[in-house]
Amino acid sequence: MDEDELAEVIGGLVEAGALDDERFALGFAADKRELRGWGPERIAEALRERGLDESLVEAALADEPGERVIERALEVLAESGAEAGDEAARARALALLARRGYPLEVAYDAVRALERNG
Repeated sequence: MDEDELAEVIGGLVEAGALDDERFALGFAADKRELRGWGPERIAEALRERGLDESLVEAALADEPGERVIERALEVLAESGAEAGDEAARARALALLARRGYPLEVAYDAVRALERNG
């Protein structure tokens, strides 16, 4: 397939709505949140690596209210069996959330909540 044919096929897919960056960004973000427990920073990084415009990255992240991000962070901690009984356990919980891409402030809030509830 030469470049002209390829451009025509891609153009047809875009016109038909089969290729839609916004739909991809929203779906990707939702999947990574729910299926992998990723935080907003990791999702944004992955979308940028895939070449999406910053406005689409922001739209995908804006799809989730801030309080839900903290709830998800707590879910990640609960699923992992994390504890917050001492300094070392809190550090491990913070590190887990940081690896998953949660902002530090959210991670701190989630670990504090885990400590209060645990």
